[in-house]
Amino acid sequence: MKIILGSDVPLKRVAPDYLKVSLISTALTWGALVAVLLVISLVVTLNTDSLVWRIILWVATALAVIGAIVDAALTPRRVRAIGYAELPEELVVRSGLLFQKLVLVPYGRMQQVNVNTGPLLSRFGLANIELVTASATTNAAIAGLPLAEAERLREKLTALGSANMEGI
Repeated sequence: MKIILGSDVPLKRVAPDYLKVSLISTALTWGALVAVLLVISLVVTLNTDSLVWRIILWVATALAVIGAIVDAALTPRRVRAIGYAELPEELVVRSGLLFQKLVLVPYGRMQQVNVNTGPLLSRFGLANIELVTASATTNAAIAGLPLAEAERLREKLTALGSANMEGI
């Protein structure tokens, strides 16, 4: 059995509603691209005699549809891969499927903790947390937390960051 970095750390998962948000976002993004390609393909097909351009545009449209299907199929696994753990000295944030990313953010290095939400996240009562540190390589983000959990985590991380910076 392959050992994955950080697999022995029990991770908290994001809210189940974040899957709905991710699927809606994926559908809107890919839907817009497919719609634009479809309109362009139809206009070129109806107004041009060039067979090459017709083939290129219809193939591009078909590839966009395939990309949308694959992206939508991978979205549930991508959401399940997001997790975080509050350890005594640091926050662990994991994400990614094929290219897994594990970020360890020491509490003393945190400079800012941002809670972000948009119309779609707000509709489901969710928020994203962005952790800003002095080093760009240790910046991290946790997507899809319930708003109350995001606020609690922001307060805790801000307090721990202030307390640990005093000792530096």
